[in-house]
Amino acid sequence: MKRRDFLKVSAAGAAATAAVASPAIAQSSPEVKWRLTSSFPKSLDTIYGGAEQVAKYVAEMTDNKFQIQVFAGGEIVPALQALDATSNGTVEMCHTVSYYYVGKDPTFAIYASVPFGLNARQQNSWWYQGGGMELGNEFFKKSNVIGFPCGNTGTQMGGWFRKEIKTVADLSGLKMRIGGIAGQVLQKVGVVPQQLAGGDIYPALEKGTIDAAEWVGPYDDEKLGFAKVAKYYYYPGFWEGGPTVHAFANLEKWNSLPKSYQAILTNAMANANSWMAARYDMQNPAALKRLVAGGTQLRPFTNEVLEACLKATNELWGEISAKNPDFKKSIDAMQAYRSDEYLWWQVAEYTYDSFMIRSRTRG
Repeated sequence: MKRRDFLKVSAAGAAATAAVASPAIAQSSPEVKWRLTSSFPKSLDTIYGGAEQVAKYVAEMTDNKFQIQVFAGGEIVPALQALDATSNGTVEMCHTVSYYYVGKDPTFAIYASVPFGLNARQQNSWWYQGGGMELGNEFFKKSNVIGFPCGNTGTQMGGWFRKEIKTVADLSGLKMRIGGIAGQVLQKVGVVPQQLAGGDIYPALEKGTIDAAEWVGPYDDEKLGFAKVAKYYYYPGFWEGGPTVHAFANLEKWNSLPKSYQAILTNAMANANSWMAARYDMQNPAALKRLVAGGTQLRPFTNEVLEACLKATNELWGEISAKNPDFKKSIDAMQAYRSDEYLWWQVAEYTYDSFMIRSRTRG
């Protein structure tokens, strides 16, 4: 064959291949527009920002063919109805904390955080490698959603109090904003729990509607202004050793996505999960310094308070497990995983961290 004829044939073949391939590529990358409702206000840029990171990653990885528009709590539905809006298809996704929905079923709390549960790394380990994902999404399926870790705050603070808490008796009658199932634990030791969205906490604390409040940690708490209306800042938030912030997608909408988009969205949420934890770890030290310099009184919960709350927690798990098989299955799995994790943690992690903490100020 002459060179000129060969080039003609090759060009024709390439054109034919492109004609076949182009529609297939176009079909595999459709234009998709989703709405995501958050449970958080825009002012809390780190916890709210996790959802924005997801939208950014997804748009960039799909050349803007898959777009997710993020709405703050209250813009489409109230902050604590984000899961409901996703479940019934009002929106395709939400970014929330599953323990907000313990009123529907206390099992929701286990996959975010429960008192004396897992720390942040352990929570991720259980979800990604220890069977938590399979158990969690088996449960979430009942609400017509699929869940993904999409942020973590790390161990939280124990909250802001108008008076010192030295004994269990000091908790009696205390009206405290506290989310999720932790409120039921503290109720056993005399606290009157109040569940409020983030943007509603400061006015309630300022007006005296509540006596104490917990949110996240120094960075967010400083933004919300709690130090202006409460003096004592307690730690640790034993009810949130490593709370997972979830992104939930409507199950039908999720299943309708091309596999490539599912993979892209899954990886975007995993990136946001790491981003949020890293950002809080960066922001909290400086915020804590500012708070203390401004007069905030740091206080640890006493062993008496912690032991009483641990006892109350174990009692509550027994009571719920006796009547809720989903909860029992999940809490038993989590606690078994926790036992092995802390068996390991006490060897290297704890020893190293303890030494470094002691040596930090030696010069």
